[in-house]
Amino acid sequence: MDISSIKSPLLEELNLTQMPQHIAIIMDGNGRWAKKNSLPRIQGHWEGVKTVDRTVSLCRKLDIKALTLYSFSDENWSRPAVEINTLMKILDYYLNKELERMKNENIRFHTIGQLEELPLGIQKLIANTKDYTKNCNGMTLTLALSYGGRQEILKSVQQIARKVHFGELNLEEIDCSLFEKFLKINSVPDPDLLIRTSGEMRISNFLLYQIAYTELHFTKVLWPEFKEEDLLHAIIDFQKRERRFGMTQDQLIKS
Repeated sequence: MDISSIKSPLLEELNLTQMPQHIAIIMDGNGRWAKKNSLPRIQGHWEGVKTVDRTVSLCRKLDIKALTLYSFSDENWSRPAVEINTLMKILDYYLNKELERMKNENIRFHTIGQLEELPLGIQKLIANTKDYTKNCNGMTLTLALSYGGRQEILKSVQQIARKVHFGELNLEEIDCSLFEKFLKINSVPDPDLLIRTSGEMRISNFLLYQIAYTELHFTKVLWPEFKEEDLLHAIIDFQKRERRFGMTQDQLIKS
């Protein structure tokens, strides 16, 4: 953990022995930020890339093991074509720009979602980035692309049903552990902390299975304005929670 370059006074409140291992973020508010600043909506998305850079850097310094960003939902395909094209350009730009940085900072790149719906050029770029960073083990950066939590669960059920149908799997073998192997994000632990920016207080079909016991943090800060202090504040808030996972407080004390 290298926190020497973090200048925020909030560091004094941070308990470095109780850090979340996996942070998931619903990056919301790009369009509202653009409107507030009398700019085209797509400019808000470009500004949001700067926040992604800041967030990835801070998580790496804090030795967060996994960061998952809700980048493009399955429902986002209904947006205007010009906005979708811009989001694809941003993804192309980001992956090309950050490729060497991810390798140098020991960040493994991963994705979840229906990648087959993305443009072929983007699919190839994603595959190349994953391959280039496959041996990195400092942090896993996951982008949720053309992703929906319900769709993820449904697809997993279909895959399991197919195996049962062809006699490759018995019903008695199906449990949570097996089911989780069919989820695309099974290479990292479930999120400890989920952050949503912009003041909205919804999950929006994100990681529905994985966030069963995740601590939720909602902030009114728009994503392009989300700074290091905002992430540190969310982590400090997380550290004040009592995570019981269905147990009583007495049981936690005894354990």
